[in-house]
Amino acid sequence: MLVRLGLGAPADPLDIEEFTQLATSAGAQPVATITGRRERPDPRYFVGSGKAEEIRAIAEAHSADVILVDHALSPSQERNLEKLTGRRVLDRNGLILDIFAQRARSHEGKLQVELAQLKHIATRLVRGWTHLERQRGGSIGLRGPGETQLETDRRLVGQRVRVLSRRLEKLQLQRETGRRARAEIPVPSVALVGYTNAGKSTLFRAMTGADAYVADQLFATLDPLVRRLRLPGGTECVFADTVGFIRELPHELVAAFRSTLTEAREATLLLHVIDASDPRRDEHIDAVNAVLEEIGAGAIAQIRVYNKIDRLEAAPHVERDPEGGAARVWISAARGEGLDLLRTAIAERLARSVRTATLFLPAGLGALRSRLFTAGTVQAERALEDGGTALTVQLPDVELLALARTPGVRVEVSAPAANISAALAGLLESPVPPSAADLH
Repeated sequence: MLVRLGLGAPADPLDIEEFTQLATSAGAQPVATITGRRERPDPRYFVGSGKAEEIRAIAEAHSADVILVDHALSPSQERNLEKLTGRRVLDRNGLILDIFAQRARSHEGKLQVELAQLKHIATRLVRGWTHLERQRGGSIGLRGPGETQLETDRRLVGQRVRVLSRRLEKLQLQRETGRRARAEIPVPSVALVGYTNAGKSTLFRAMTGADAYVADQLFATLDPLVRRLRLPGGTECVFADTVGFIRELPHELVAAFRSTLTEAREATLLLHVIDASDPRRDEHIDAVNAVLEEIGAGAIAQIRVYNKIDRLEAAPHVERDPEGGAARVWISAARGEGLDLLRTAIAERLARSVRTATLFLPAGLGALRSRLFTAGTVQAERALEDGGTALTVQLPDVELLALARTPGVRVEVSAPAANISAALAGLLESPVPPSAADLH
């Protein structure tokens, strides 16, 4: 049974449709939908007392097992509705967490979902049930002031949260080690981002040939996939699929999946996949960009990929920005239409500019120095007082970005700041060692 209020305006039918899709994606079978309108949430039930009684009556009439509310409820509002209706109540955040728990496949994904669930549950351990107030104590070995069951539950949840956090930190270190190894060889990374069910996994499969799971449902895949992709002209890049976003994505999930979303945050270029046939695509674009800002990826260059043009009977084409770069590509991943245009657009954006820069390498990075000389990119070299090397090179932004992320390497770009990509500018360190200050 679904509940959706419009706050300050009538409930939007498209919001109701999306929430219905969320419910069915979780395995629920909606038997009734209740809508309403309020200027502000009621502190006791979120809905008004009259609407709460209506929910109780309809739930009884349809023998509903659970009541799903398309809003974030406070713990007290959730408990009050459960007490009134005699049924389990799940808010939007809890529903999305449940879907994520079903879909997580990798060890890291399962740990992240469990951590998010425990943090969500911890806020609801407040006199939810009578047994939580029982005191331990009075028996042999348990004498003294005792501990309530509620306090025990809180302590156990807190312990589990700490254990999971430590495990995820270790996994994140392993993932970072892999990224650093890839960064030693300057290979650009391209990450797919977009609203859930926009067709990212279908596009990933079409572009790479990887056996990515594809289904017409929200959050069909959670765990990131990474593959190598060769672009026109012979350029290679790392292609990564990421979890889909949604409006009002729970903050617990954004925090828990931060390490997974690093594939997007550390990307050289983002492919923002958009369902071209969705009437609310502009709202979805804003929702995705808001999450990108939240995880620190808002400044990374994007190509907007308008997918599912077969539903619009439109032809594949490329729209360019005022500087001539590919800004929007219209494709159909399911039919394989426009993929060559997209590959060319990616290659153009990655190799768009070659600039002169100075690399400051410590003594321990002789292998990297050798690779740069072998590639013919070094224009000049000078030894530094600390035993390191200063190299003047000519490289595209994408390769300079990869080098700037290499531990121990500093990059000084010989170009006006306005001409440097935002992602590169954010990683550059401005101080230059005095011994190399005259290097050009």
